[in-house]
Amino acid sequence: MKHPDDDNELFNRLEAEMTDPAAPSGGEVVDLGKARTARGESSDPTPDSSADSRPSKSSDPEPTESADARPTLVDQKVPTVSGPGVIDRIKHSKRLDVFPAWLKSRAEFREALGWLAGHVWHTVAFHAVRVPFVYLPKLIWRAPRGALNTAGKVGRWAVDGEGEALRQYTATNEQVDEYLKLSRQRDRRVRLRMILTVLGSLLALGVGLFLVYGAQPMTQVIAATVAVLGFGSAGAPADAPLATRAVIKTEVQKLTSDIVIKAMASIGIGQIASAVAKGQDGIKFVAPITREGPGWRADIDLPLGVTVADVADRRARLASGLRRPLGCVWPDADPNEHEGRLILWVGDRDLSKTGIVKWQLANARRHDIFKRVPFGLDPRGRAQSVPLIQHNVLIGSQPGQGKTASVRVLACGAALDPSVELWLHENKGTGDLDSLECVSHRFVSGIDDDSIKYAADSLKLLREEVMRRAAAIKKLPRDLCPDKRITRAIADKRSLKLWPLLAVFDECQNLFAHAKYGKQAGEDAEFIIKLGRALGVILILATQRPDKDSLPTGISGNVSIRFCLRVAGQVENDMILGTSAYKNGVRATAFRPEIDAGNGYLGGAAPLPVVVRTAYLDDPATNAIAQRAHALRKAEGTLSGHALGEDAESTSGPSYDLLADVAAVVPPSEKRVWNERIAVRLAELRPEVYGGWKGENVTSALKPHGIKTTGVAGTTDDGERTTRRGIVRDDLTTAIAERDENRGAA
Repeated sequence: MKHPDDDNELFNRLEAEMTDPAAPSGGEVVDLGKARTARGESSDPTPDSSADSRPSKSSDPEPTESADARPTLVDQKVPTVSGPGVIDRIKHSKRLDVFPAWLKSRAEFREALGWLAGHVWHTVAFHAVRVPFVYLPKLIWRAPRGALNTAGKVGRWAVDGEGEALRQYTATNEQVDEYLKLSRQRDRRVRLRMILTVLGSLLALGVGLFLVYGAQPMTQVIAATVAVLGFGSAGAPADAPLATRAVIKTEVQKLTSDIVIKAMASIGIGQIASAVAKGQDGIKFVAPITREGPGWRADIDLPLGVTVADVADRRARLASGLRRPLGCVWPDADPNEHEGRLILWVGDRDLSKTGIVKWQLANARRHDIFKRVPFGLDPRGRAQSVPLIQHNVLIGSQPGQGKTASVRVLACGAALDPSVELWLHENKGTGDLDSLECVSHRFVSGIDDDSIKYAADSLKLLREEVMRRAAAIKKLPRDLCPDKRITRAIADKRSLKLWPLLAVFDECQNLFAHAKYGKQAGEDAEFIIKLGRALGVILILATQRPDKDSLPTGISGNVSIRFCLRVAGQVENDMILGTSAYKNGVRATAFRPEIDAGNGYLGGAAPLPVVVRTAYLDDPATNAIAQRAHALRKAEGTLSGHALGEDAESTSGPSYDLLADVAAVVPPSEKRVWNERIAVRLAELRPEVYGGWKGENVTSALKPHGIKTTGVAGTTDDGERTTRRGIVRDDLTTAIAERDENRGAA
């Protein structure tokens, strides 16, 4: 059994090494693993020569401990190099903005000026309408009373009526000397004031007679107006002002540190509640509480071990503690700080009561899809936008919460770029996207089997288009495409046929859950999402039933931008926003049905998920945007497919029949053939389509047609016998026959 004195010896050696004056100035790092090994070996009776060779700190006998006691390392001063200097600390300090965010943003500044101009105009118009019909009759009605009030005040002043109460007080209390002084003072005042009053009355009488009998009509009108205004104002009761308020300001209690501390202590977090119970704050304010937009912002450091997600989980309790509506209280994390840094923003009014959010591009002539598309506003009134290039979008919610309206905003943003090819599939059949039909390369609206098949065929065509684009990008010079991604310069070169292609599938659950077309459509969509992102192919999927059957996990797990309006439960929440979103406090279940329609969590467009109230475009506004987009496309010659009245059976690339081309390069005498040889022959047949294809491209392209690959024995060009992936020609002819039969039946 190891003796405790052995442990004491080990730690005394460590202490001696740390305090040895001959030790290096930088200190020595102790390897705890080696220390434990040395402690385990200390039970050996053989003395350790290396330990004996080290100088000890003191020759005093070592203290003994009980068998159950364990030595403890205590914080000690270890010689180290000096810490960061003043300049370094200043460099790493956080600088506050010189100008507020709304002043640096052109859009927000324009919006603020617009609001101010609207406020001034409303106030002026409100009072201008009431001057002849409300305010003037009131003044005329109150003028006699005002004249009497004025005469009474003059008479009271002339006889020194304001001092009467004081004189009566001194007389009642028998203060004779004070009373006599006040009486003499009154006599002097009355004597002078009566003279002034008589002179003033005579002057007023003369002016009045002149205005009545000798003045010009215009002077009489001006005098009468002044008299009515003056006497009417003097005759106004104290509780009935002349003018009413054009804008009734909602008084909101100022957010203070005391209010925040009490509210935080009431949400049920033990570390905060216990600190407050002991007379402490429990939280630390790292900056003063300030105004930010239409609300108050408090930057808070939470207690050790408490995260922002813990507070967000108790948002309803926090709103109750602050005595504010739930839609006013928004606890957020700071992406630039630690997990315990809370940004508590408390708005002046509920987010749901901000009204309809105007879309920033509603009156724009055009837009560049390589820039972010305006999407809505966050609770602080800051504009939020969505990047579409190199991203795919998933939108989900319960019915009636604003899902299709969100889709319409993104589709309109893409429509305003004439280089974008739009494929719109509205599988609900209500015509929500009909206004954009005039600019769509492919378009369908319906829930019947034919409409579902049309959407499924689009995904097949998109899959083939992705493979074509991959081969085309591979052949581009490195100076033109260094990152092997679609850029604005590449999209503008129409000869390359690599312009952005955006496909919308609204109510996609009706497609992916379809008994006949759903499985293959899901595989095609997953393939496109994984590979098409860098190739300019963008999918926008919207669903009201996010589950594993109607939204395959391969799709929901690979989408980069997610927008979740109100959903019913945790499963649906995490299907849209990603695994553990609900656990981390990002909960779209907190939105209220109908009340919070249009509000949702937007993830992937910013470092952290943010609540956004989407802009709203009604049908007339959408139609106006579509007409501008149609004019742009017509002027630049980019209208195609359905917009020109054509049945677009293929993508924007060269038209071809894959099965017919494969049958052409595989003669009937060749019963089995390797896919890599098919790729070489296809590239020779149509280099503009199949250039750069390999065996795996052939495998992926034939899979949607039901042609499976198998092991095929053959001989290489070197004469070596081997087995590689290939197809059976009979399977190819069978697939062609079934396709032709289905076309004939249709």
